[in-house]
Amino acid sequence: MSYGKFASIYDSLMQDIPYEQYVEWVASRKTSGKLLDLACGTGTLAQLFAELGYEVTASDLSEQMLTMANQRFHEANLRIPTYQLSMDNLEGLHGFDAVTIAIDSLNYLKNGEQVQKTFNEVHKALNDDGMFFFDVHSVYKVDEVYMDSPFILDDEEVSFIWHTEPGKTKHSVVHDITFFVQEQEDLYQRFEETHEQRTFPISTYTTWLKAAGFVIESISADFTEAEPSRESERIFFCARKV
Repeated sequence: MSYGKFASIYDSLMQDIPYEQYVEWVASRKTSGKLLDLACGTGTLAQLFAELGYEVTASDLSEQMLTMANQRFHEANLRIPTYQLSMDNLEGLHGFDAVTIAIDSLNYLKNGEQVQKTFNEVHKALNDDGMFFFDVHSVYKVDEVYMDSPFILDDEEVSFIWHTEPGKTKHSVVHDITFFVQEQEDLYQRFEETHEQRTFPISTYTTWLKAAGFVIESISADFTEAEPSRESERIFFCARKV
């Protein structure tokens, strides 16, 4: 997925994401070292990690997202190398103490085979005892919460109408979003995006992590230390390479 015009408004849509809490979660378990931020988007997390003292490398499949990320790093006077790579193909990247795949990016992989390959690639990229951090949408969120669409945002600069429908596979969703982006005081540009996401039960992710050579350090929910419940919407995994 190229993301096209979506990259230019991505930060506006993510203002409610508590990035600082994500950084605190990682830092509480891995305080320093070389960190690889996969599916980095526009680089918000990568910048925060770098400012905290990590030696950061960032990667994303989208050229447009990386353009925004590189601009962010330049303006912040940060030297963060970037790579245009899929998270399930990290050839040439290795020697990291931590790897992150944040804000449900893993849910954009189309099938379980890609998720398992990603876990294997992350394992190879990590040093011994390296830490792997990621979050995913819960089955409950994909199967129930997302099915309550349409969702509507009416904002001065960016508005959208967001429709969802079940995907073709179990625990998957198709997002059809129409955006209206202000270009002048009374002039808005309209464009559409379609995104597909898929998730799996917690037990499935756990099985795949163990098969790839990880031990599970913690599983929590919704930016807290609490264990997931049936109605948790975002599941956080912390695993260690053995």
